[in-house]
Amino acid sequence: MKYLTNSIILLVTIIIVTGCTGQKNIRFVLMPDIQTYTRLYPEILECQTRWIKEHADSITFVLQQGDMTENNIDEQWKVAASGMNILDNQVPYAFVMGNHDLGNNSDKRDSKLFNEYFPYIKHSQMRHFGGAFEEGKMDNVWYTFKAAGIKWLILCLEFGPRNNVLDWAGEVVKKHPHHKVIINTHAYMYSDDTRMGEGDRWLPQKYGLGKDTGENAVNNGEQMWDKLVSKYPNILFVFSGHVLNGGVGTLVSIGEQGNKVYQMLANFQDGVKGTNRGQTGFLRIVDIDVKKKQVKVDTYSPYLKEYKTDAKNRFSFEGVNFK
Repeated sequence: MKYLTNSIILLVTIIIVTGCTGQKNIRFVLMPDIQTYTRLYPEILECQTRWIKEHADSITFVLQQGDMTENNIDEQWKVAASGMNILDNQVPYAFVMGNHDLGNNSDKRDSKLFNEYFPYIKHSQMRHFGGAFEEGKMDNVWYTFKAAGIKWLILCLEFGPRNNVLDWAGEVVKKHPHHKVIINTHAYMYSDDTRMGEGDRWLPQKYGLGKDTGENAVNNGEQMWDKLVSKYPNILFVFSGHVLNGGVGTLVSIGEQGNKVYQMLANFQDGVKGTNRGQTGFLRIVDIDVKKKQVKVDTYSPYLKEYKTDAKNRFSFEGVNFK
């Protein structure tokens, strides 16, 4: 009996020590613009999501950065939904619309097909779902969860977020002051390691919906920084796609309250230099070690089974403040 009692005490001690010191690290997988796959190579999208499913135990959350389709037509939406649905009940995931997912290449803010194939009635029931800007629509939504002892908030924002959407997003952030915030959106960073602004190509204001004014006026990356991102000390990351050229960009900026914000562009679709017409299937893997205050970024293709090892696609941030 004494031996059994001592064994139980030892087991409880091990559990307590492990629970206090063995914090699991965090892994986000980013899925940049998948429009080339839904248009031409559905097998690449399926390869991406099946790889994620197979590694679900090590993945905290999956974030897709918009442009699910090239032409906003049923045929391509069926491929997008089929590929993404592989993640259902396997790993938490979130997504946004790109310009190609709205109207006729964003001639107007029409998200009808997006919401048909990624319906609110389904995704609002998913684990971690927090709320939406418009009830019944997935255009702008948020999620909360806890990982590695940290509370997280993900804000998924539309292409060229409207003024009233940014106001709403700010209210969501203010109500979660103890959460670390990730903004997931389509158009924000440019390929020269700056935020999108005047003089850059592919600005939201240059599309049809860019003519809207007042509370519906659209915002580019620099305007999003001024009106939302820079204002709150708990905003930590901004992830985006959309921009071609070299398809990647990284920027660390200081917010109004002295906090660092880590902003990243990744895009490997057809039209980006060196992507072989988009036949690559690259994902971004963001690994967070809270104890080491480190964020490591890798770029991996489960389709090609290879990493990008250049400095723009494999890098790390040190001394990251997770408090």
